[in-house]
Amino acid sequence: MRPKALAIGSAALATALVLSGCGSDTASGGKTKLTIGLFGNFGYAELLEEYASTHPDVEITDRTASYSDHHKNLAAHLATNNGAADIEAVDTGYVNQFKATPDKFVDLNTKGGDQLKDRWLPWKWEGSLSKDGKQIGYGTDIGGLAICYRRDLLQNAGLPADREQVAALWPTWQDFMAAGKRFQEKAPDGVKWFDGGPTVLNAIVGQAPVGYYDKSDKIVVGENKDVKAGWDLVVDGVQSGLSAKLLYSTPVWNTGFKQGQFATVTCPAWQMAKIKDQAGPDAAGKWDVTSVPGGGGNWGGSYLTVPKQGKNVDKAVELAAWLTAPEQQAKVFKSSGLLPSIPKLYDDPSIVDYKNPYFNDAPIGKLFTDAAKKLNPQYQGPKAGDIQTAIGNAMQRVEQGKQNGEDSWRQFVGDVQK
Repeated sequence: MRPKALAIGSAALATALVLSGCGSDTASGGKTKLTIGLFGNFGYAELLEEYASTHPDVEITDRTASYSDHHKNLAAHLATNNGAADIEAVDTGYVNQFKATPDKFVDLNTKGGDQLKDRWLPWKWEGSLSKDGKQIGYGTDIGGLAICYRRDLLQNAGLPADREQVAALWPTWQDFMAAGKRFQEKAPDGVKWFDGGPTVLNAIVGQAPVGYYDKSDKIVVGENKDVKAGWDLVVDGVQSGLSAKLLYSTPVWNTGFKQGQFATVTCPAWQMAKIKDQAGPDAAGKWDVTSVPGGGGNWGGSYLTVPKQGKNVDKAVELAAWLTAPEQQAKVFKSSGLLPSIPKLYDDPSIVDYKNPYFNDAPIGKLFTDAAKKLNPQYQGPKAGDIQTAIGNAMQRVEQGKQNGEDSWRQFVGDVQK
């Protein structure tokens, strides 16, 4: 899933949108006010300005929270039938939890969604369908997996910087860790191979045939040999001094990008927006993108939902459909790198041939669309997002020296079973 606690620039919207307080459905001048609840950089700043300019009767406010807080707040707003935004983003790791209560959301099939379903990858459309066939969300992006790396830091440690040669260093995650040990021998002072154990572990888990749940919604993480093997491998990397020990989507992690504290980071497509935001313009061209160890896999992707409690659900549905349309998904990919969930775009030359100048003109269009065509998504259970948070916290205990790998794993499994 996508732990995108990546602060979207609300200030950027403020110059073009009138931001009025929450709780009113009518903005100044009799305009309809819509709020959209996000948990990261969805690449919507310019799109919301564009929509407001062509819909002068609508004013839009974005509300952005951290990944975990956003979903907890949404659950509370739904339970009390009060406080939800007109449009609420939901991550793939939480969509099963929310689609279990479809009556809290507008069934988009009753608002024309059944005529739009062929836009999306079939599994993306089905991912937000309730068991009784109600559609609670329109798909935004999908994750895909790659590795983003600092060319200059690898070169300084005597490793290649060319993306094909870098990919050849790590056909497997074991090779990735071995390359990291080579890197640390000559690494600049204070620089580690990867940002933090939880980020690497999420990618490894995302490549497994089965993750935290089986398809009957039984939690199987405790007996999942693939997850445990990934855990053990990352713990070894941590103990070998390869980790900067930073937890993703935290202020210290953001600072790590600014200060160049790590050379590689697991890079779902949406991660590129985070890197550009945090590393800043001075790092342009220093970052590059190449294939992920193990090949393929997915981490993340979201949906836009419309809670029933909103006072302007029809206009909210219209905005959600527009934001997730092919034209807008293509714009978001080019501006922020979020991989579209609309397959017709995977053969669009403007997407396939797109190279990202910030990432040393990496051919991210081909890299991520090729990955998307091969993607076989892993089943996500009702509390997959919470379990991901728990396993990240468990790895942090190891990184901080509070527990050894086995003790922290046992505590994690016990906590999850509760």
